[in-house]
Amino acid sequence: MARREKELVVEELTEKFQTAKSAVLTDYRGLDVEEVTELRDKLRDASVDYKVVKNTLAYLAAKEAGVEEIGEYLSGPTAIAFAEEDPVAPAQVLADFAEDHDDLEIKSGIVEGTLIDTAGVESLADIPPREVLLGQIARGMKAPISGLVHALNYPLQSLAYALNAVKEQKED
Repeated sequence: MARREKELVVEELTEKFQTAKSAVLTDYRGLDVEEVTELRDKLRDASVDYKVVKNTLAYLAAKEAGVEEIGEYLSGPTAIAFAEEDPVAPAQVLADFAEDHDDLEIKSGIVEGTLIDTAGVESLADIPPREVLLGQIARGMKAPISGLVHALNYPLQSLAYALNAVKEQKED
């Protein structure tokens, strides 16, 4: 690879590290072409960019982006999944894929500039998608309001039942 090509790769990776909400480093050694293609398709469906990188160039880009601590994880074949929208997406897709493909190893990750280890990536993968979390928040906010409505309605219903009982008593 020519020097200018390397400079362009470092520039591109630096921009990805700076703009991505999360990045997950993987070792893809042992996956065949068909499996890597399947993984790329799943990541693309989740709006995640998956790049096979040269470790030295990735380190230079990470250093330039201010996340040089990932350098300790840049050994062996490395590919990085970058997410610019949903920070949980790469962790979820990669963890799901790794369950069925033992050859895929999750090395570490970066979430909004903070380095996380393999266990951190796996914990991140367990977080429900944003839409589910928003739904849970909405239900949580709705529950007290519903309870208040029922609490306010109960005395009125009780009064109505009592008046109805008195009316029936008088009719008898």
